[in-house]
Amino acid sequence: MSTTNSLTMNQPVPASLLDIGAQDLIGKPLDRVEGPLKVTGTALYAAEYRVEDLAYGVLVGAKIGSGKIVSVDADAVKAIPGVIDVVTDYDTFIQVSAQGGETKAPAQGVKTVTYRGEIVAIVLAESFEVARDAAQRLEIVYDEDEGAYDFDASDRKVDSKLPPNNVPAHSSQGDLDAAMADAAVTLDVTYTTPSQNSAAMEPHASTAVWKDGSLTLFGAYQMPTSDSQQLAKALGVSSSKVRIITPYVGGGFGSKLGIAPESVAAAVAAKRLGRPVKAVMARQQVFEATPRRSNTEQRIRLAADAQGRLTGIGHETLASNLEGQDFFEPAGVSTHFMYAGENRTITHDLVRLNWGLAGSMRAPGEAVGMLAVEGAMNELADKMGIDPIELRRRNDPATDPEKDIPYSSRQLTRCLDEGAKAFGWDKRQAKPGSTRDGEWLVGMGMASATRSNVLMESSACVTITPAGTAVVESAMTDIGTGSYTILTQIAGEMLGLPIDRVTTKLGDTAYPPAAGSGGSWGAASSGSAVYLACEMLREKLADAMGVDPEALTLKDGLAIGDNRSVPIGSLVGEGLEATGTIKPGQQEKTFTQASYGAHFAEVGVNAVTGEVRVRRMLGVFAAGRILNAKTARSQCLGGMTFGIGTALTEELIHDPRTGKVVNHDLAEYHVPVNADVPQIEVRFLEERDIHANPIHAKGIGELGISGAGAAIAAAVHDATGIWVRDYPLTLDKLLDQLPAV
Repeated sequence: MSTTNSLTMNQPVPASLLDIGAQDLIGKPLDRVEGPLKVTGTALYAAEYRVEDLAYGVLVGAKIGSGKIVSVDADAVKAIPGVIDVVTDYDTFIQVSAQGGETKAPAQGVKTVTYRGEIVAIVLAESFEVARDAAQRLEIVYDEDEGAYDFDASDRKVDSKLPPNNVPAHSSQGDLDAAMADAAVTLDVTYTTPSQNSAAMEPHASTAVWKDGSLTLFGAYQMPTSDSQQLAKALGVSSSKVRIITPYVGGGFGSKLGIAPESVAAAVAAKRLGRPVKAVMARQQVFEATPRRSNTEQRIRLAADAQGRLTGIGHETLASNLEGQDFFEPAGVSTHFMYAGENRTITHDLVRLNWGLAGSMRAPGEAVGMLAVEGAMNELADKMGIDPIELRRRNDPATDPEKDIPYSSRQLTRCLDEGAKAFGWDKRQAKPGSTRDGEWLVGMGMASATRSNVLMESSACVTITPAGTAVVESAMTDIGTGSYTILTQIAGEMLGLPIDRVTTKLGDTAYPPAAGSGGSWGAASSGSAVYLACEMLREKLADAMGVDPEALTLKDGLAIGDNRSVPIGSLVGEGLEATGTIKPGQQEKTFTQASYGAHFAEVGVNAVTGEVRVRRMLGVFAAGRILNAKTARSQCLGGMTFGIGTALTEELIHDPRTGKVVNHDLAEYHVPVNADVPQIEVRFLEERDIHANPIHAKGIGELGISGAGAAIAAAVHDATGIWVRDYPLTLDKLLDQLPAV
């Protein structure tokens, strides 16, 4: 019989059982428990499940950016040997919003096209090759509209009436205009960032199997609990009739938060055919038909007194999205609490374009918002002749400057100071362009990092077997982040079991519901659920042994107490089971919760070609309890690598005449490769956040990207004296300003 241990975070949890565990697993740099499966190719991903009588589906994207479908010549391709059907009548086809929700579906299929590449059909065949050939031959007649494709057009449509997205679209405090007029020093600059694509290694894929009116979907999804609910709504069935199985996900970065077109297409087609259907997006379709990070135009205004203390901050963001979509890139999310300044204006507006759907991508808001804010802080420091670290130190507030509530923990200044010492910041030359290595101009730069901490309702079931092993089950996912390992460590520490005696099962909606992987909430939310389940099991073990829970020690599979030591398997009868559930509460309203860090970068800029090479990087981070030093470091390395791409290479380019994505593959959309990434050092500060959750951990998956690109841009300025406010910093933006050789 299972019992439940539920906790709503209305009060801090000063004492964590992880601090008194005897197994010594928490914080250790343990290898991934699922690593051998992945490196041997035996971990099954969405496109690799073998099912009988499988039909292959290939998606077809629209060839116009705006208009209507007049006709689809399905009969011509259905005459091709091996073609089974062409499905266009998606009675419940939906467009997925950035937050994993959905918009109203067009009746009887996608008749109105809102962006080029929008999925409008799926061609089904007995083999993938035949389906692909037929999909390429499928003729669709369109009635094309003019469309809106140019973000910079003089007549662009700007929507200022938007609902909140993590933060309100518009907020103000005090009088920023007056602060700017009265300030000793001001800065008023505009930064621009391009659209980006998550470009995960694994493309979006789904295999749909119907049986007895219920759907099982083997998919590549980050949040299967909510995804199954979205898919059920799209298909017009009860959520109990949809099961999503996604034990391994080859990266997502936000693009797999909500259901994508291939899942609905595969499910509808499979139901129509009465046989399973697999649909895998081509790489080009991933770029065209899955959520992009919005491009932004950000005006930053800073007002400071003669000592560099901020009296005003303005952060006004213009992003883009489709008509009818409410999601906006929350670029000002960290500006609300990052620095002091009593006069503040933070706004977000949307330009309505017929580009692909804009949605969440790793660190939505901070990833691009901090490029602008941190860039402006570095510019202000340069303008005032103040060290940029000192400027931030002077503006490190004691309490949230807008809400006037305390921080749950905040170690920004310590991150800055320890990073400066470790990086050799004191060797930085005061005058930009004064350090040279042959034809390379060398410079250092820095930027702060922060990422809001979020706790989401999640559950996990933990079972102790008579053999003295444990099984953890949750609909939580592992998208390459280390969830399997971290949850195994928590259960092992709490129950006194070695790693090899704990089995963790994830990514299946048949398991207890979980928030999944997104928003850096995964480890803390699902980890807390496992913790609570194990806390209940510890009480049951203590009761079975006849000792107080506080007097019980669990280690190496033994229960120790009252001068006795027995195998835990002998205390569980036919087995003990408990379910833990964590819920957010008043603590997130009483305290501003975030993780913090500091980035340092050294670059070389070729004085002849303008080429930028990152020579070394350091990130120092404070994110509560570090559950696994190796997986945490890996997350920060990945985030900082993202930062290199953001700063120097990544740019999703839309043709302003048609809306077409012109670089829709990994050959032309340039993510950083090994040659672009130098030796990166990551350091963690010891920290516990008792207001965050019972395991005292905070989110880290998106912290590493936040601010990283701004440190590189500052290093480029230090090397050349050039401020580039238009990301990425490609050589054409430097060449005409470089000093003579």
